[in-house]
Amino acid sequence: MSAIIEVKDLCKEFSYYEKDVGLKNSVKNLFLRKKLIKKAVKPISFEIEQGEAVGFLGPNGAGKTTTLKMLSGILYPTSGTAKVLGYTPWERKNEFKRQFSIVMGQKNQLWWDLPANESLYLNKCIYEIDDKSYNETLSTLTELLDVKDLLKVQVRRLSLGERMKMELIASLLHKPKILFLDEPTIGLDIISQKKIRDFISYYNKEHKTTVLLTSHYMADIEGLCKRTIVINHGEIVYDGELSKVNEVFDNKKIIKLQFESPVETHLLESFGKIREAEDLKATIEMEKSNVRANIMELLGRFPVNDFNIEDIPIEEGIAMLYSKGGKALEKV
Repeated sequence: MSAIIEVKDLCKEFSYYEKDVGLKNSVKNLFLRKKLIKKAVKPISFEIEQGEAVGFLGPNGAGKTTTLKMLSGILYPTSGTAKVLGYTPWERKNEFKRQFSIVMGQKNQLWWDLPANESLYLNKCIYEIDDKSYNETLSTLTELLDVKDLLKVQVRRLSLGERMKMELIASLLHKPKILFLDEPTIGLDIISQKKIRDFISYYNKEHKTTVLLTSHYMADIEGLCKRTIVINHGEIVYDGELSKVNEVFDNKKIIKLQFESPVETHLLESFGKIREAEDLKATIEMEKSNVRANIMELLGRFPVNDFNIEDIPIEEGIAMLYSKGGKALEKV
């Protein structure tokens, strides 16, 4: 299957000027200014195939949103190339703009003082959607998201979750082949997050729509994406299966122990790193290769009532990738 998004050495730099406080420095800056360069995105390369749902992760300021804006044609890159659906995004050809959507959780595309159906109808006119297709698509999406009764309500009177559902509907009316989602669940409660997540998952599978998603909520990424690209300081530090993030490191496991009677903490230190130890419970991080032997010894030496073996949480693996500071890792 050929790639629907192809990125090669894409880079974006922003220039700005440094200024000290005070009138004297303001006058000085009129004649002599120190120009600084911020490398928001260093040369990055990746490909995404049709129908994939890919998580795009990174700390604040890592370059995620800047990359999405370049791929959607909002920003021009400093250097490098990108092909999305065969088009160069920043050429902004109408044929290209009709085939993708971008939803940004912190920006509204709906008119604040108008009912949602007015903004949706405007999108219908912009994308020249015929009446039959528009009505069918609108009916399907509003039923799936359970907002059909809210179409005539002013957007400003909708809850945050209801507004985000309307934003998604507006972005999908023209049936895009690619959906860029930048923090679509930001600020939402857990129930609303899950509803949005379930809808995106269903839509991705049903329509084979390619999804590139940024989010700080790991539940979003784990629920929607098998593959993740981690970016930090403008560089890709990981590109591969989300489930294999921790395999990039030392293949460690977490053993949670429940004792029948208290066990002194120092007696457990030889088995690995003690993450937690209190009363009748202990959590030990140890090498995966040592788990079997350690469990046998623990059962033989201590009054173990129950135990559980777990992987290192994905959040911790991601955090470790962030701390790499731009040291690229092989695709798994």
